[in-house]
Amino acid sequence: MSSLKITKKHHRHLNNPFPSAPKSLPFIQGTLFCESLTLTSHQLFPIGKDFQLTWQSRNGGLLSVSHRSQPDKSLWSTIPGQAFVSAALAETEIQESRGSFVVKNREVQLVCDHQTIEDMRVIDHFDRFLDATDPDFPLGCVGFDHIDVKKKDFPVLIISGRIFSKKKKQPQDSTLIKNMTLTEDCTYARYWVLFDQKSSNQVEFQVRLGKPNFGRSQSISPAGLRRRWVMRQKLGQLRKKKLGWRWFFPRPRNYVAVSSAEDETVGMKPPESTEFNRICLTYSSEKSEKFYGFGEQFSHMNFKGRRVPIFVQEQGIGRGDQPVTFAANLVSHRAGGDWSTTYAPSPFYMTSKMRSLYLEGYNYSIFDLTRHDRVQIQIHDNSIQGSLVHGNSPTELLEHFTGTIGRPPELPEWIISGAVVGMQGGTDMVHHVWDELRAYDVPISAFWLQDWVGHRETFIGSQLWWNWEVDSTRYWGWQQLIKDLDAQHIRVMTYCNPCLAPTDENPNRRKNMFEEAKRLGILVRDKNGEPYMVPNTAFDVGMLDLTHPDTESWFKQILQDMVDDGIRGWMADFGEGLPVDAKLYSGEDPIVAHNRYPELWAKINREFVDEWKSNHEEGEDPEDALVFFMRAGFRDSPKWGMLFWEGDQMVSWQVNDGIKSAVVGLLSSGLSGYAFNHSDTGGYCAVSLPLIRYQRSEELLLRWMELNAFTTVFRTHEGNKPSCNSQFYSNHKTFSHFARFAKVYSAWKFYRIQLIKEAAQKGLPVCRHLFLHYPEDDNVHKLTYQQFLVGTEILVVPVLDKGKNNVKAYFPVGESSPWQHIWTGKLYTNQGSESWVESPIGQPAVFVKAGSLVGETFLKNLRNLNIV
Repeated sequence: MSSLKITKKHHRHLNNPFPSAPKSLPFIQGTLFCESLTLTSHQLFPIGKDFQLTWQSRNGGLLSVSHRSQPDKSLWSTIPGQAFVSAALAETEIQESRGSFVVKNREVQLVCDHQTIEDMRVIDHFDRFLDATDPDFPLGCVGFDHIDVKKKDFPVLIISGRIFSKKKKQPQDSTLIKNMTLTEDCTYARYWVLFDQKSSNQVEFQVRLGKPNFGRSQSISPAGLRRRWVMRQKLGQLRKKKLGWRWFFPRPRNYVAVSSAEDETVGMKPPESTEFNRICLTYSSEKSEKFYGFGEQFSHMNFKGRRVPIFVQEQGIGRGDQPVTFAANLVSHRAGGDWSTTYAPSPFYMTSKMRSLYLEGYNYSIFDLTRHDRVQIQIHDNSIQGSLVHGNSPTELLEHFTGTIGRPPELPEWIISGAVVGMQGGTDMVHHVWDELRAYDVPISAFWLQDWVGHRETFIGSQLWWNWEVDSTRYWGWQQLIKDLDAQHIRVMTYCNPCLAPTDENPNRRKNMFEEAKRLGILVRDKNGEPYMVPNTAFDVGMLDLTHPDTESWFKQILQDMVDDGIRGWMADFGEGLPVDAKLYSGEDPIVAHNRYPELWAKINREFVDEWKSNHEEGEDPEDALVFFMRAGFRDSPKWGMLFWEGDQMVSWQVNDGIKSAVVGLLSSGLSGYAFNHSDTGGYCAVSLPLIRYQRSEELLLRWMELNAFTTVFRTHEGNKPSCNSQFYSNHKTFSHFARFAKVYSAWKFYRIQLIKEAAQKGLPVCRHLFLHYPEDDNVHKLTYQQFLVGTEILVVPVLDKGKNNVKAYFPVGESSPWQHIWTGKLYTNQGSESWVESPIGQPAVFVKAGSLVGETFLKNLRNLNIV
């Protein structure tokens, strides 16, 4: 690799409060040259049974992939006359501070921005792989083995040529393309692009690069190239007979094609590395095209015009909202985050033009959407693998995507039957609050007791002892408390994460899990082979090495001990902070493993749940099932995670990290396969500084209750500073409001069950951006946090601004039924129109489809509960 610099900034106490954007690789643009001796001006190449690639030589040449049923609809196409594969060699710097990361480019040592196409070849069965005329085709490098190739859905298409650093003029006459000379004075490398059918609705693509060639090259004419081409064919057949599939590895070549019409040569100092570490894929987009997805994003829905980095990390405190971002950045390096920082990104998108793409692997990547006519994906690697998704609607695209990455299982009914009461304080406090909840007739599904392990005070606030056993002093009579609640059909949920804190100062511990894991060698190690002590918020912790074969069984035993006590659910927190210079048992690159870590964390928890279920299928209450929820994730997390929450929003009304961001995160994650998501009611992060104070107001808490009553799970959280925040148990008004909206939540349980089944079968989220069902309505694309759908039958327009008692609701084009206001019964019939709707506290703007079975049942349930 090129040089890598990792900078630790955990302990800097005074930092730049306005950090600059990280330096990144510039948008790479180059020219495409067709040097094939066999391509005609227009050709069709089959890809499997259902897809095709079209080649057109006009305007310098372009490629376009389409489904055979819709040949005029391009799923992916290049820009005429422009290179679509390019690469670079650059130095990398990664700055790390307490779960926040910044990836920067330093010196760019080499850029190969121009491209030739020398061959496009259809391989229609396995034997043709062995007869392939290009002995440089990198079968081993592409990641195939002998068995994988046989599994391919033939025919597959291989495109090959070179990328190089010589700048050229675009030939003005097509005849000039035939008059290319092959010279010696530029850096070049071979590339191979492979397209094959992954399924009836997906085309897989792979791009691989050979090593850059810096040496002296011989000149050779096109006629000489033809002779060389024929000779390679004969040699390739001979090698195939002798070596079989093993000969398909790249070998360096000593010539390169460049245009005779060159006007500038860029001198590059040959770097020490012999491998590229940046590869770019560039392709066309339309100016009006909207881009959705990219995982759980909190500030934007449409990403056209932005550069979207895909790297798991803390979301930040403020994320651009002021003044809190200023304060967070000042006291801890980049702790404020920005619009792009997120716990759960995903290298996936879908667009308003019904195009969709996702990347495989876990390398750091950037989707550059800043140009109006093109997209460039930049990956910190020397290869790309991904898929193009075919579909005629957003719901089809999402269904096809989640059909590949995986979908969550159905949630147990108990967790969606009432409120999940998040509180702390010990056994006595639980009994006290439970009595009051019964007095207010609040439907409760569970108590979530995150401080079951005991707590300590730090400068952050009230924090937990990360040693996963009950604090029997704080929660005296623990097992009896669980039994008492269970007798009333109320479950108990707890908290854990993949880190362990030294507990020498904890007077109530029985086990020292940190020392136990250290002794077993299952903690992530530093460069010296010692347990890596990771700074995390206010204290240092050891992190479990999830690649170690002994970690899984060890941690599952912790979960087993919890469940044996009667616990039926837990928050599986964190997972986003694997240090990028850690040493893992697997030996894999920690920078790549960083994005994979939250999936491994989810996988361990999910496997335990499935194993427990399989061992308790007979003689057990089916509603006595387990569930966990988590915040960190990546592309495949929906397969392993059961339920997600959005992490630590500020207790504010602000856009980037307050109540509004909770709606955006809910909807963007839903468009990325995270079907079940929710936020902490009231937000989490309070700040109490001399000049900067963020405390949860009563109004904010009440409005957040109204919002979360229409999400998958209705759960409260006291926040990091409980005494500073308004709580559901603060007074009669908050208790009454909590009871009211816990009942509203229970009133649509029947529909929630339907949506959860649909999510498990199709991957569609419970809460949906209107784009999913009204993609043809241009006004829908302007919406971010303003409103959302629950399934298809309920429209929610929450109040998200302080002191507001009305909202502007938009009623989309394309709906056959009018929308009925649940509080007044008023019908809204004008499609594509906006209306101001009164929304006093206690009556948020919520609508159902008039006359629908779901709408009528919901209203009936509300009447039976004396809500309307």
